[in-house]
Amino acid sequence: MLHPNFPVPIQVMQSALKFNDLTPGDIVELDDVKVETALLNHPNTAIGYRVTWQGHTAVYCTDTEHFPDRLDENVVHLARNADVLIYDANYTNEEYYDFKSPKVGWGHSTWQAGVEVAKAAGVKKVVMFHHDPGHDDNFLDRVEADVQAVFANSCLAREGMSIPVI
Repeated sequence: MLHPNFPVPIQVMQSALKFNDLTPGDIVELDDVKVETALLNHPNTAIGYRVTWQGHTAVYCTDTEHFPDRLDENVVHLARNADVLIYDANYTNEEYYDFKSPKVGWGHSTWQAGVEVAKAAGVKKVVMFHHDPGHDDNFLDRVEADVQAVFANSCLAREGMSIPVI
């Protein structure tokens, strides 16, 4: 919540805010909601979240980059048997590994890596998000069709979308 990542001063917020610092690996219980955290692979550090309530689980992994030679054990652990995995799928494999303009090391992943994680972790539904701003609607429609061809219960996130977790 500090500049340059968050340019709006916290004093501008019109609510009573309470902050709790989290360290990757923390497990927090708030009434009957359990939140597990894990370190993600990002140059400036990021944390993924597994939120479980009434036997249903949603996992949120943004700003994470897959490893080229293995699945990220932290992401697989968070995603284990989740109802939904919301995964950073900024690129396609072709863009990520493009020798002219590689995206390796930028802290974002591909939809193909997200599908691998979802399959390995036994995820029921995967939602790809964190789209590259250079992708237009037609490009994203093609990506969604490609994702659904290999993981039927999947979609691309859209503004205003809600995802039932039951």
